[in-house]
Amino acid sequence: MNVPPFQARSQYQQLADEIEKSVCAVMAGGHYIMGPQVKMFEAQFAEYLGCKTAISCNSGTDALHLALRALDIGAGDEVLTTPFTFIATTEAIGMVGAAPVFVDVDPTTYNIDPRLLEAKITERTKAILPVHLYGRPCDMTAVMHIARQYNLKVIEDCAQATGATWQGKKVGTIGDVGCFSFFPTKNLGCFGDGGAAVTSNPEIAERIEYLRRHGGKVKYQHSELGLNSRLDTLQAAILLVKLPYLDRWNASRSAIAAYYFSQLAEIEAINLPSLDPLGQPVWNQFTIRVLNGQRDRLQQSLKERSVGSMIYYPIPLHLQQVHANLGHRRGDFPASEQLSYEVLSLPMFPELATSAQALVTDALKESVAHSLTLCNS
Repeated sequence: MNVPPFQARSQYQQLADEIEKSVCAVMAGGHYIMGPQVKMFEAQFAEYLGCKTAISCNSGTDALHLALRALDIGAGDEVLTTPFTFIATTEAIGMVGAAPVFVDVDPTTYNIDPRLLEAKITERTKAILPVHLYGRPCDMTAVMHIARQYNLKVIEDCAQATGATWQGKKVGTIGDVGCFSFFPTKNLGCFGDGGAAVTSNPEIAERIEYLRRHGGKVKYQHSELGLNSRLDTLQAAILLVKLPYLDRWNASRSAIAAYYFSQLAEIEAINLPSLDPLGQPVWNQFTIRVLNGQRDRLQQSLKERSVGSMIYYPIPLHLQQVHANLGHRRGDFPASEQLSYEVLSLPMFPELATSAQALVTDALKESVAHSLTLCNS
């Protein structure tokens, strides 16, 4: 048996009849751009999250970009964010002309460390952009406290955390705007690119809505330069089918995570993810830390045992060439750098069979023992 890090086919196979019926209805209806399914999905997604408005767009990256634009963040402004995330987070900041100011992460949560935020605030700081990495919610209580104290906007990057909660509230609804990705590997994924920005502020919602369609409230009348960033009707139709299953899938992810915790807790060569009683994760990834410089050796050993794994992310953003102009060097953000050497994400998707879960944990135990033997020989 081969166990991949993620598999999309099994989810499609479960819902094939529903999805094909929904997609065929779009094709027969002829409304391929901003068809009625788009508005239906936006309404249902907002209801699911418990916010007033969801504005769909063509990617999670565009959702971040549109949110920053709608909050009037631009040239000369600074946005506090984490260096331990995917490039889309800072890509969006740069696209509006602002500068990312990195704040190191908490090595136990992998998320931005709120205790370090205040020291990075300057007169140019306009917003905080926390990332709910791997589906584990940030400490939004602390983030919002600092944001209110300094009159800063908060944009939540929820690309990997659809359905996660902090103190009982869905992530994405705590800050000013929440940004989601529907990339196929996400907890709620479509069959291509897709995203959404959500908010309960009607003025922000209105601006995001017209920015996504070329910056015009009325057709052929454009008040500012916007984007062509509409969610395809076909993708909305697929998401409408999938959304009612999301909580069930997230519960399956949690059950898999619980099994991993139970089977791997005694392995001293790895650190398991920490749990916060105030947050409910949705485990887009189950990411361990492999200690003593053995991560790459362990990953290869798992591969030899037919178990796939992934490294998210091997190079922190402050060390990426694209951000060389910020002048950072190795050692500036030690927690993020340490994680980049140690993190390894195990197979995680709702349809992962119990036999496959056992294969993963058995292979990991064998691989750890094998790696330690090689290391000590």
